[in-house]
Amino acid sequence: MTGLRKKIALFTLASIAMLSVGKAMPVHAVSEKVYLMPEAFYKPITDQESEKLINNVKVFYNPVAEQITLNFTLGQQNTVVIKVMDALGNEALNLMNGRLDAGLQSLSFDTDGKLSTGFYFVRVSSGTETVVKRISVR
Repeated sequence: MTGLRKKIALFTLASIAMLSVGKAMPVHAVSEKVYLMPEAFYKPITDQESEKLINNVKVFYNPVAEQITLNFTLGQQNTVVIKVMDALGNEALNLMNGRLDAGLQSLSFDTDGKLSTGFYFVRVSSGTETVVKRISVR
């Protein structure tokens, strides 16, 4: 039983080391056997995969009173959809559905009293990427 515990401990330490480095590597040599991580965990990340289309999404003021302001960086010109969703995932407010140029975006939207007090999620989507931020409305 102690051999199994030792293997689990070594695998856990290797996993923590991989997470702290930011790159996954194969795990080798636990006693006489060689254990490898599946290839999907340690394949090299290409430049295309490492570049995100939507970065640094910030929603303020939080809690929201009458206006929602969003700041984010768009990696390339693309169609952006911004919606406010309730806690059940239902669309509460459609803020935007349009094409934006690449670069820093600073957008403000009036809620027009359409959101009652509570918690909501702002969903920013572009291409295949989606970023969700939680807000509260007072």
